[in-house]
Amino acid sequence: MAATMLGMSMGGKAQPNDLDKRRVERALKTRRRYRYVEPAVQPVPGGYRIESACCSRNIDPDGGIVDIALLLFDEEQGQWDLFRKDHGKGLWAWDCRHARLSAVLDVLTFDEHRKFWQ
Repeated sequence: MAATMLGMSMGGKAQPNDLDKRRVERALKTRRRYRYVEPAVQPVPGGYRIESACCSRNIDPDGGIVDIALLLFDEEQGQWDLFRKDHGKGLWAWDCRHARLSAVLDVLTFDEHRKFWQ
């Protein structure tokens, strides 16, 4: 098998991976809110955490780095879960689930109700 020849495990975790990380990074460049800050995409077990400088000062008056979103892939269901940060409680709040990463990224980059880019 090609994957075995490349030293990859056939039973390995699908996320995070470099290809999808780059897809997330590219999608974030098309977002509608706070385009003048550069968010960072951090790999986490099962997906990606997005963080950015708090330029609105709504969450961090000093403009420090804050969590924006958490994208986790459910391998059993083959679905992506998107979470937003409830900064008041310091917890991740589930927002939506989609089969395709591109659909989750559309929700995140459009963010009509400012649930992510606060």
